[in-house]
Amino acid sequence: MKSLRDARRRPTHPGAVLREDVLPALAMTQTELARLLDVSRLTVSELLHEKRTLTPEMAVRLATLLHTTPESWLRMQEAVSLWEVRQQPAKLAAIKPLSKARLALAG
Repeated sequence: MKSLRDARRRPTHPGAVLREDVLPALAMTQTELARLLDVSRLTVSELLHEKRTLTPEMAVRLATLLHTTPESWLRMQEAVSLWEVRQQPAKLAAIKPLSKARLALAG
């Protein structure tokens, strides 16, 4: 399925969603969020400032706290992570796809 999102634009990091939308709507501080998630304030700060990726464990913590799904948080992180890798095509240029004939042998 083709996305309506501009592929040249970096997807929104889940930390930005928390920082810009969730925390203001809940009138919550980073310190309070950290306490409620049972993680350090540094962990929350790094996530909110997009210096840390969202882990599956953090996705479950957020989903439990906010009555959302961990999958929704992980999809956001996955989009950012894939976009970042695709910005450096030279890094993977040495990897060539296997031929269809070779793949058919495995199937």
